[in-house]
Amino acid sequence: MSKEHATDTESWHRICAFEELEPMWGEAALVNGVQVALIRLTDNRLFAVDHWDPVAKANVMARGIVGSRGGTPTLASPIHKQVYSLEYGECLSEEGVALRSYEVRVENGQIEVKL
Repeated sequence: MSKEHATDTESWHRICAFEELEPMWGEAALVNGVQVALIRLTDNRLFAVDHWDPVAKANVMARGIVGSRGGTPTLASPIHKQVYSLEYGECLSEEGVALRSYEVRVENGQIEVKL
């Protein structure tokens, strides 16, 4: 679910310590049965999006290329190189595809994702 469509039935799930994530490198996590890619930027902003690449049809997005486009933090598919906004999940290089984005926070040094 995107950040804009969160519902009251969702809950926060603890993943790992914030310090365990390396900046500019993705990690995959299984959260309540959903594979999520966690991305930490060099300024310590944190994002969570689908690990599922909708074009390649594979769970590979945590191995994508972290970057930016026009000031927007991005994640490019490691297979076909579609570029997605980390903030909202929309594809910036191809119409009709998107990643789900999830709310993410740090509580007491622990990363939590809302699903």
